[in-house]
Amino acid sequence: MRRTPLAELLQNELERQDFHPRLPGYKRVYEAIRSAIVNRRLPAGSKLPSSRDLARELSASRNMIVAAYDQLQAEGYVSSQTGSGTYVTDVLPDGMSDIYPFNEPHTHDANAHNDSVVLSQRGLRLTREQGYVAYEVQPLALSGKMDLLNFPVKTWQRVQNQIWRREDVALYDYDSNGGYAPLKKAVADYLRISRGVVLDPEQVLITAGTQQSLDLISRMLADQGDIAWVENPCYWGAWSSFYANDLDIRPIHVDQEGMSPTVEDFASPAPKFVYITPSHQYPTGAIMSLARRRQLIDYAQQSGAWLLEDDYDSEFRYSGRPIASLQGLAHESGIGRVLYMGTFSKVMFPGVKLSYLVLPKTLIEPFKTALYDLYRPGQLHLQASLAEFIEQGHFTTHIRRLRQAYAQRRTILLAVLNKTLAHRVEQIIDDAGLHLVVKLPAHTDDVEVANRCHSEGVSVKPLSRYYIGATDVRGLVVGFAYVDASDLVTCGQRLGQVLQEYL
Repeated sequence: MRRTPLAELLQNELERQDFHPRLPGYKRVYEAIRSAIVNRRLPAGSKLPSSRDLARELSASRNMIVAAYDQLQAEGYVSSQTGSGTYVTDVLPDGMSDIYPFNEPHTHDANAHNDSVVLSQRGLRLTREQGYVAYEVQPLALSGKMDLLNFPVKTWQRVQNQIWRREDVALYDYDSNGGYAPLKKAVADYLRISRGVVLDPEQVLITAGTQQSLDLISRMLADQGDIAWVENPCYWGAWSSFYANDLDIRPIHVDQEGMSPTVEDFASPAPKFVYITPSHQYPTGAIMSLARRRQLIDYAQQSGAWLLEDDYDSEFRYSGRPIASLQGLAHESGIGRVLYMGTFSKVMFPGVKLSYLVLPKTLIEPFKTALYDLYRPGQLHLQASLAEFIEQGHFTTHIRRLRQAYAQRRTILLAVLNKTLAHRVEQIIDDAGLHLVVKLPAHTDDVEVANRCHSEGVSVKPLSRYYIGATDVRGLVVGFAYVDASDLVTCGQRLGQVLQEYL
């Protein structure tokens, strides 16, 4: 049967669109007609065929066509006239007429706005400066891919089921109290014992990840153009958050004792924030010395700066006692200018997206208000499950098992690399964390090396991308926590073989 021109147009639209395979049939027809209307291939006033005729010409069910027409009419793309038929409306729905005005010819002028120019200056800067190298596929990730090999899934599911059976109506609502109270208490008890943090439960704010904590801090304590000191190299997510809030980023050199401000840095205008990872610098692994900690605490008191302590993987120290928090040291000195952050994503699983922010008491109420007003937090069932998981002792047991497993993986990877490379490259090795750093000669392009590793099925990250500004430091950030021990030998050998090509 020969199709009418209109049916042929719609068939071409259906073939042109890249539909999701699970998209319902009526939505495909709706999207095809809608696209033809928006792009004026179906001009205003065009009469659509009856649902019966179009179904026959497209070899589709009539119900599908009727559903598509109903959706189009509900959204204002077409109108139905009793006894006459269905027509394309003269005016596009609200919000569309400014983009595709019917009264002006639709041109493709080179100077017109187009899809390639959509980002703000802030957005362009964020994507240009981003330190993370993203790949579509990460086969054997020696970086940050998560596995559930060591996570007690059944225990977690059992705890969640216990919470759901409680039928607590309050858990279904938004949270306006800065987090589920039992979880805040569990976090406070844990940090007091394991990290030497001085706090009361009400000082704990439960957030949806460290990124949200940083964003909230930036919005609440800084104005546009305020200065933020960050470690150099630095966790890219921190400086991205500060960039997004229009702060003036000042990279401060990191050495073996952590952030190392110069005399000139201290003499320059004071920052609003000093972002630090003192217990295990990311990504170098440096531990901030006591002298540096006291220096920064004194400086914060004198200058009015806030110290942002990110204790991102404090649970994973493989020898000796854990390094006490800078927040606890500041409290001993009578100084309350530290905001302490941590996350459950490293010890539970990334998708849990729960973190904690410990605030000075003067900031509790305004931060709770802002958290609610800006983000409308919820996930109280999840928070309640985590609180129960901690209170029943599963959390500390899980951390202990993780620490043992990760220490074993670290030992395996180091042994394989040393054997493959015969100690030809320097490795920054410390007794904590979930990664190590392999240093490369200054003339090496570590981005190229990382891409070459990826082509061999191993994902690592170039060290130079963690620096702000030019640097001659080259290396690879190599994770080991999320690869099964049985795969680590293969990963280490492939990595070593690639590195041999550049040494």
